[in-house]
Amino acid sequence: MTTRGGIAVPLGATATRSVVVTGDLTVAHFHPGMPEAYGTPMMVYLMELAAAEAIEAYLPAGWASVGVAVNVKHLAATPVGRRVTATATVIAVDGKTVTFAVSAHDGAEPIGEGTHVRAPIDLARFNARLEAKADH
Repeated sequence: MTTRGGIAVPLGATATRSVVVTGDLTVAHFHPGMPEAYGTPMMVYLMELAAAEAIEAYLPAGWASVGVAVNVKHLAATPVGRRVTATATVIAVDGKTVTFAVSAHDGAEPIGEGTHVRAPIDLARFNARLEAKADH
């Protein structure tokens, strides 16, 4: 239940995020000639947003979380106009990361499922390392 820095994240913490599928969220938007169906990267991003939100309240001021692993299946296509809802639930916490069960539904059927791992980070430290890397 505790990650590095002594952050206590409870098992079972959960959040949902939703979006209405628009043309710019479809595969066809990025690859003309492909179907106008909700894109897998967009579904994964929605799952990541839900996961970040699920633990946000447990992080100290000045901290955030970043994605470090995704293992997701895209199960079904979703057309423009449908609302997709992603849910993320904390299933494991270790010394450095938080693991989530993630799923997505389009109101008609499940469209995605899998796991996602996030790492809580001190934003100031992270940004300093990022800036140092950019200077090289």
